[in-house]
Amino acid sequence: MLDDSAPVPHDPALPQAAPYRWHEHRSVDTWVWASAVAIAAELRRDLARRSRVRLLLSGGTTPAPVYRALSRAPLDWARVDIALVDERWLLPDDRDSNAWLVRQHLLRHNAAAARFEALTAPGRSLEEAVAFANAHARQSASAAVLGMGEDGHTASLFPGLPGLDRVLASKQPYVAIDATTAAGARQWSKRISLTPAGLAYAQSRFLLIQGKAKREVFRQAIASGEVQRWPVLIGMQGDVGLDVHWCE
Repeated sequence: MLDDSAPVPHDPALPQAAPYRWHEHRSVDTWVWASAVAIAAELRRDLARRSRVRLLLSGGTTPAPVYRALSRAPLDWARVDIALVDERWLLPDDRDSNAWLVRQHLLRHNAAAARFEALTAPGRSLEEAVAFANAHARQSASAAVLGMGEDGHTASLFPGLPGLDRVLASKQPYVAIDATTAAGARQWSKRISLTPAGLAYAQSRFLLIQGKAKREVFRQAIASGEVQRWPVLIGMQGDVGLDVHWCE
């Protein structure tokens, strides 16, 4: 799998100061394979020096083809723990859950040997689910894969969310989210989400986006620098840079 996309450090149309690397790809196919290769490289690097590694994944339709490509990577997947960046308050076998998406698109081929940690489970309350997530979250992760909505949200951190300031300042890796007032949450208002404190455990971060609209959203977020308006900016907090993979 070769990345022939000629990535550039920054999109020339975007501000230059932010700690991110902009990878612009000529086609969707190249975007898929380049993203998968980059994520696999982080896992491979960590597997060479640690007995087990951890990968944090987002849901949504955008990363699904990347997960399918990643599932074929020749890694020792039996030593990989996979967890979620966020989850809707749905059971793992619900087709609208992020757990279902990961199982359908990543946990196949070589990656079928990986260990998956769903956040929800039958009989598990929301409080118990958050406690479960936090019990596992304080482990270093090789990589976190983020997405972004056209409102600038990432994970289940939506702009205008009541109490977002407290969530962003939380010392807990995961928190329960009530996104009733967030249009981007649609009918799934009850959620569990990674916080900036949880993201801090990731040694590398990837943002996978497509289309001119999201490129413009990212440009506006960078220009603004206001995390509460553009929660995707949590990907650039701390000492770890953000690798943004984009194609039109």
